[in-house]
Amino acid sequence: MARKRKHIANLEQVELTDIGNKGKAVGRHGEKVVFVSGGVPGDVVEVKVTKKRRNYLEGKVVKVDVYSPDRVEAQCQYFGVCGGCKWQNLSYEKQLGYKEKEVRENLRKIGHVVPEEFHPILGSEKEYRYRNKLEFSFTDNKWLTQEQLDSGVDFPERRGAGFHIPGFWDKVLDIDECLLQPEPSNAIRNFVRDWAIEKDMPFFNARSQEGWLRTLMIRVASTGEVLVVIQFKEEHAEAREALLKELDEKFPEITTLQYLINTKQNDTIYDQDIITYSGPGFIEEAMPKYSGAGELRFKIGPKSFYQTNPEQAYELYKVALDMAEIKKDELVFDLYTGTGTIALFMAEQAREVVGIELIPEAIEDAKLNATNNGIDNATFYAGDMKNIFNADFIAKHGKPDVLVTDPPRDGMHGDVVALLLELEIPRIVYVSCNSATQARDLGLLAEKYEVKQSRAVDMFPQTHHIENVVQLVLKA
Repeated sequence: MARKRKHIANLEQVELTDIGNKGKAVGRHGEKVVFVSGGVPGDVVEVKVTKKRRNYLEGKVVKVDVYSPDRVEAQCQYFGVCGGCKWQNLSYEKQLGYKEKEVRENLRKIGHVVPEEFHPILGSEKEYRYRNKLEFSFTDNKWLTQEQLDSGVDFPERRGAGFHIPGFWDKVLDIDECLLQPEPSNAIRNFVRDWAIEKDMPFFNARSQEGWLRTLMIRVASTGEVLVVIQFKEEHAEAREALLKELDEKFPEITTLQYLINTKQNDTIYDQDIITYSGPGFIEEAMPKYSGAGELRFKIGPKSFYQTNPEQAYELYKVALDMAEIKKDELVFDLYTGTGTIALFMAEQAREVVGIELIPEAIEDAKLNATNNGIDNATFYAGDMKNIFNADFIAKHGKPDVLVTDPPRDGMHGDVVALLLELEIPRIVYVSCNSATQARDLGLLAEKYEVKQSRAVDMFPQTHHIENVVQLVLKA
């Protein structure tokens, strides 16, 4: 017989004083720390406990007794249900403050390093409509909110398109408007959803792996070009052709329209053949050159890697280039180069730039972008970083004067850190989307390097995520 779960009464009068793990507000109840979703530091709240551990509790706000002066009205109608933009109820000024605080504390507590100069965090000019890429999922069993369930209204139409509910891989919240991406994003998604419902076409069911409409990717470039990719689970040629034709005619803004038939159990498209229905098969993103003379153009296809906040990416790269202090006769290495955007941005300042990246498709994009921009002093290699970045690679290309590294969230592999310590490169610029693993690596590099500068750059307003750029200089 299963043990009955013990009911935990709501916690009353919990004062929230800080921001903690994954952006949740922090308070105390007796001796225990409480991590609270939906709260803002300065609130006094009633909390429903959702998880109990030996040293802490997790919960969500059910009532606000005292409102924080830093609390603002969330702009999105789906706030609190959709898994994104969890800081919409916190003023943007305070968001930046807590992000900067997290970076400082991680560097000090985890890496045991304190930069000589902490530059002020660089906020995003756009607080909404800043993303150039979103992916939506279709479902035949859309999520009903508690308010809808309590309304007593029957909801016979359960097909929808939107985002997955946090913690539920098979549940999708149907949305009419997302504030993260500029139009025509919402109009395109709503049209595809409504057209398919009107034609009574089956939407995907993640559990049974049945249905027709599966996912929708929309990329909107700063150039105004729009790329749309519809993923189908199975082929219905007549319906597919009709949908694509109407979509193409209704939205002349779409410069590339593509589709794929994915019969796998997962939605990943990187191993799939993508078919172009109309347009060149890519869009172009533009970024001003560091010198201000002209711009760089990047071709972006459905599988391309590119910063999702393109305007703020330019600011991030400027910070990185300022810290790199590259001279015209210097050799620069760019580790984890992706599609080569940072490397190509730095190329006009250097004698030569060498980029390394794991994903072969990304390297092909990098080479193409170099050619299209007339850049002939950038070379790119594909391979596992810990295997390709080694003594033989240095013997072939020479020891760099400057090294830029922008690793994934897990940080750099131990072998890469060890080689950096052995090489004693004069300057290293470390760009990171996870200041905790960055701090860990900085602690290891502190044996031979001084951390001179640090600056956080906010790429994702309304979320707790933050990028940080650090300059390391070899000790005398």
